[in-house]
Amino acid sequence: MTFHIPVMVQQVLENLITRKMGIYVDCTVGGGGHAAKIIEKIYPEGCLIGIDQDIEALEFARDKLRDYQDRIVLVKANFVDLEMILLYLGITRISGIFFDLGISSHQVDTATRGFSFSRDSLLDMRMDLSSELNAYYIVNHYPERELAELFSKYGEERFSNSLAKLITQERKKKPIETTEQLAKLISGFYARHKKGKWRIQPATKVFQALRIEVNRELSVLTETMLQAIKLTKTNGRIGVLSYHSLEDRIVKNIFREWEKTETINKYGYGLKRLFKKPIYPAEEEVRQNPRARSAKMRFAEKIELKEVSENERDSFIRGK
Repeated sequence: MTFHIPVMVQQVLENLITRKMGIYVDCTVGGGGHAAKIIEKIYPEGCLIGIDQDIEALEFARDKLRDYQDRIVLVKANFVDLEMILLYLGITRISGIFFDLGISSHQVDTATRGFSFSRDSLLDMRMDLSSELNAYYIVNHYPERELAELFSKYGEERFSNSLAKLITQERKKKPIETTEQLAKLISGFYARHKKGKWRIQPATKVFQALRIEVNRELSVLTETMLQAIKLTKTNGRIGVLSYHSLEDRIVKNIFREWEKTETINKYGYGLKRLFKKPIYPAEEEVRQNPRARSAKMRFAEKIELKEVSENERDSFIRGK
């Protein structure tokens, strides 16, 4: 079994790890690709907390990282619970935190997960298999207007209104149950209304929008990034690897906002971007791992401009 081939591993290590004795968090541990390299770098002085909501990924990672189990804690959870997880573990400060967003190769390649239009299966798209909301429910029960807004906002689909109308009309005849049904419906629309060849499969944007909605990916990212800023030590690092413009835009805007003088003065701390523009994988890496082609990575370092007592600082971290 294979999971996700980790992207830009060396750049992650160079920009995330500032001290070997620190506590680091991998918020998307997946199959343990980045986590394995991080723990190798900081072991035995440091500690790694790995979070993932996919139980299959965690089981794989637990086996992959078994040689370092004395310095690793793996937690099945959505990373939006970051602050609660760390407080439960008695941790109030971390040295670095890393996010590898999106879906893993394993999730894409496993037909039964319903993420891909290239493998027919029931519409699902849940990263957390215990979650109630899935793509089938959205496609067959969301009102037409909500579907259109979803496709436009999360998929940046130019024909969002037309596709939402087509889906609601089709589901009146019979439920849209599989990835193949949905993909064929969308491709058929494009074939009738758009001439020429397409750079990407016509269903790509709708599938992306559904996946984001099922897993609350963008709202969860925003909420967790703010927690990460609070919980990171001064001079600690926050790194985010994203694969589409909506995720990258959120990260870019948060980093910029927390770099502003007024924000830093308000909270007594803020961020300093390590790079003004994102880092991209080298051509050779993309050749070896084509799924890395859309990757962008940003890093920022936490800075603190005024001294406060430990009690004040800890109270603020706990939200008191």
